[in-house]
Amino acid sequence: MDAQIKKGVLEMCILHMISENEMYGYDIIQQIHGFFPEVTESTIYAILRRLHKDGATATFQSAGTKGPVRKYYTITPQGLEHLARARADWAHLKSIVEEMGI
Repeated sequence: MDAQIKKGVLEMCILHMISENEMYGYDIIQQIHGFFPEVTESTIYAILRRLHKDGATATFQSAGTKGPVRKYYTITPQGLEHLARARADWAHLKSIVEEMGI
């Protein structure tokens, strides 16, 4: 899959995941790997950093019941808008491709 297409899809998937539940990085990686096993941890963390820098996510740290303090990601109102646009763009692209018979 083309890297630019995959990057946009991964970004949309990550935003969708954290819109459902706040999650920490390792949890996000595990879930993404279930669908995209070829995607590296560094790629996912780069997307998370960019989403945070762009204001689409917020982070907080919390200690788990066992183990180290973890950084959790949540979606912001700006992130919800970004996700809505990404979903609309995806639906539009999908309908065009389907209309072409692909």
